[in-house]
Amino acid sequence: MDDSEPLLVIVDAANVVGSAPDGWWHDRRGAAERLRDRLAADGVPGRTGPVEVVLVVEGAARGVDSVPGVRVESAPGSGDDHMVELAARAGGRPVLVVTADRELRRRVAELGAEVAGPRTVRPA
Repeated sequence: MDDSEPLLVIVDAANVVGSAPDGWWHDRRGAAERLRDRLAADGVPGRTGPVEVVLVVEGAARGVDSVPGVRVESAPGSGDDHMVELAARAGGRPVLVVTADRELRRRVAELGAEVAGPRTVRPA
């Protein structure tokens, strides 16, 4: 593993947005855009050093644009499958997946990724 490579932070947008009952279901795309903007402004709290943030969106949130500091990827099918694919393609690079989804956490941990819950990027 090359220590000079930034930490790849893969954020499960649907899971993080859905972690707070703030009316996100009325505008899923808008909620994903607000999460993207918060990540772009604040980064990943508690992480020092360079990070590359990838926000994975699916369903009604597809089509959210990337902004400086946050690459947004619309999952062509299952968001979970797309995040597993991103973790698998990391090639030994350090990876953090932000989700509360137990099955997704298990799948990416098997690939060597670190996992953290939604509060990592969305304070309560």
